[in-house]
Amino acid sequence: MTAIQQIVENQRAFYSNGNTRDYQTRKATLEKLKKMLKKYEHDIYKALRTDLNKSEQETYTTELGFLYAEIDFTLKHLLDWMEPKKVNAPITHKGTKNYIVSEPYGVSLIISPWNYPLQLALAPAVGALAAGNCVVIKPSEHSSATSSLLARMIARTFDPSFITVVEGEKETNQELLRQRFDYIFFTGSTEVGKIVMRQASEHLTPVTLELGGKSPAIVDKDANINLAAKRIVWGKFTNAGQTCVAPDYIYVHDSVKFKLLKAMKKYIKSFYGKEPLQNSNYTRIINASHFDRIIGYLSDGTVLHGGNFDRQSLMIEPSILDKISWDDHVMQEEIFGPVLPVLSFTNVEEAVEMISKQEKPLALYYFGENNKTQEQVIQYLSFGGGSINDTIFHLANPHLPFGGVGNSGMGQYHGKSSFETFSHQKSILKQSTKFDVPFRYPGSKIGKAVIKRIMN
Repeated sequence: MTAIQQIVENQRAFYSNGNTRDYQTRKATLEKLKKMLKKYEHDIYKALRTDLNKSEQETYTTELGFLYAEIDFTLKHLLDWMEPKKVNAPITHKGTKNYIVSEPYGVSLIISPWNYPLQLALAPAVGALAAGNCVVIKPSEHSSATSSLLARMIARTFDPSFITVVEGEKETNQELLRQRFDYIFFTGSTEVGKIVMRQASEHLTPVTLELGGKSPAIVDKDANINLAAKRIVWGKFTNAGQTCVAPDYIYVHDSVKFKLLKAMKKYIKSFYGKEPLQNSNYTRIINASHFDRIIGYLSDGTVLHGGNFDRQSLMIEPSILDKISWDDHVMQEEIFGPVLPVLSFTNVEEAVEMISKQEKPLALYYFGENNKTQEQVIQYLSFGGGSINDTIFHLANPHLPFGGVGNSGMGQYHGKSSFETFSHQKSILKQSTKFDVPFRYPGSKIGKAVIKRIMN
């Protein structure tokens, strides 16, 4: 038996013994998780600085603060979520009590990416633990400092038969996916998501896939251009564009294009300085492979702003590309970096029609003041989730489920949705023994007539 097989077997035994299911255990586990993050907060800042050059402010805002809020929200509502939910019944079920029990799946696997290496490993784990599961976390090997720290923190805080971290390269992922888990939660690329789903099908294991795609930011002629520019720049260049819901391209009305681009340049300088490559708090690209891929996009169209990079520090300036067509390489795949192509349209119907022909994105952002047009965009276009007159801020609301559709993923999490994702909804009917209705049984002379009358 391999080490990974042993981990899964130990967790299955731990779960089967009922060690994870009662409310007090779940509550104590989440409290311990938060206490662990507080204890190692300084080390977390250091690890994320090493991996991505993240500032303490950005680390707190996008990683730690998010996790604290998620844990607190879950603790506040957990008891209510765990309660069996009573449901109504038709007259044919008179005398019965009907309810739904949220049952943990068992042993869950969470495969997390490198771009938010702490948050995207532990946010799903919050839901899995709240639902009463055991958890195996496989962090990305590309964010090695955070991965190593996560493994140490978890090992020093929890029994590995309950929660553990497995580090390793591609081969480790492959061996993990060969195991029989009860649930798999994957965050990453669409290509790898397909592999995860194929492997999960071997055991009919349910999966959540949080993927990506080319998320558009539509800027209409009646938009508040100054705020649109400010919020797009913030949403796109946070984490140097290495965010699954970052605006991947701008689709702007011809009449306001010049004004928008001018305002965006202003905010790039305001946020990152005149020389972003010299900004000690500007996030770097995760590795040389991604760096080379991203700078390749700079040869498309015309570089309207930025375009400089430093291979030694793996930094690329916030860059805007103009004179882009749908056939350019930069429009064929998710950018996942600080390069923002700009296309224009003459009427919003044209923009909506063109976007509808692409793969369904993880997010969509519309900037405009007309309520009717806002609703038309929401109703006509399919996307995971999004914002009107803002970018990426919808992720911070635990009442909103987060997830993709089509090529951008399946399943949802955050807040109650995380609990529900890692819970099987078990339907229960409790029948009365005080009386027995005879017409449902074979041989009843009036059975068919009574059933037809009741069911009609």
